[in-house]
Amino acid sequence: MTKVVLRIGVGLVLAVMAAPGQPRGSDRAYTQAMRALERREWERAAEGFTEAARGGSRADGALYWKAFAQNKLGQREQALATIEELRKAHPASRWLNDAKALEVEARQAAGRPVSPETEEDEDVKLMALNSLVQSDPERVAPILEKLLKGPASPKLKERALFVMSQSRSGKAREMLVAVARESNPDLQLKAIHYLGIMGGRENRQSLSEIYAGSSDAGVKRAILHSFMVAGDKERVLALAKEEKLPELRREAIHQLGVMGARAELAEMYARETSVEVKEQILNALFVGGDVDRLLELAKTEKEPRLRREAVRKLGTMGSKRTGEALVAMYAGETDSAIRREVLNALFIQGNATALIDIARKETNAELRKEAVKKLSVMRNREATEFMLEILNK
Repeated sequence: MTKVVLRIGVGLVLAVMAAPGQPRGSDRAYTQAMRALERREWERAAEGFTEAARGGSRADGALYWKAFAQNKLGQREQALATIEELRKAHPASRWLNDAKALEVEARQAAGRPVSPETEEDEDVKLMALNSLVQSDPERVAPILEKLLKGPASPKLKERALFVMSQSRSGKAREMLVAVARESNPDLQLKAIHYLGIMGGRENRQSLSEIYAGSSDAGVKRAILHSFMVAGDKERVLALAKEEKLPELRREAIHQLGVMGARAELAEMYARETSVEVKEQILNALFVGGDVDRLLELAKTEKEPRLRREAVRKLGTMGSKRTGEALVAMYAGETDSAIRREVLNALFIQGNATALIDIARKETNAELRKEAVKKLSVMRNREATEFMLEILNK
């Protein structure tokens, strides 16, 4: 069997480590071991994955890569023992198919001297893949399938997925969808990402079916992100309204903000009864830069908690965008709690001009004191001049 060198792409490793829902503490050893693989430090990688396999959310993946590193070291029997440990400790793991292919290679190589593998082998494979996808897309499909099912490096498998996403072959698209439906976690999330980038009605429909059939919150979050990338506002909106799991509903609402779905978010807000969900929609309106809607809600919302939140969001959007509106709102407001929130929003903006103007005109002693207090801690020439003005009176 042709051997290929492991040379992991840093981008893939970082994407995998940043996968949603992974606890940072338990992944530290896994991350360090993956970096050792990047440097082809097989012994250090095997040691690191041994530690990572003792617990945490990636224990099964750690066992697979430990066996991979052992195989690279020529430790065939140890690699086979590690694969057996993976099989017994994690009988439902999605790494088992990869482990089977690795087991075949380890058994075939048992008893033979191990030759160092050169970088050129994998680089040539990558160049050939790029060439075939342009010249003969139908022919490349079975090659890609073999690469994905074999014990190739993460970089090569990631590249195979990328080539699938660029191919015009219907077979390549079907394989990409199959990986997105069921594969080891690293590849599955990457395939979902590529389907989002590819867009298209069929791919979005496939993602929708995978979402409906999955119980993995991390997979569902990745699909929500892919819907956003694909511009599928309709599906994201439907999930923002219907998703039962609060964390996924929050994610859908957030993605609507990223997509700039201002009208849809405003409609949701008007129909929503939960204060917590309305807060999430306010944040999405902020992410989407909907100053007008936030100003309207800051003025008209009946729930004090939500009004204050809308004012806070306006304060973080910069004085050029919302400064004048906040000053006008302060002048027409009778609720002292909201007025204080406006003062805080102006302070967050560093809007010394507005705070000085309010401090000069305010007849309520407590509110005037609050404005002066905020000015006193602002490292601003205008605020300093005002402090001197007060002292010289």
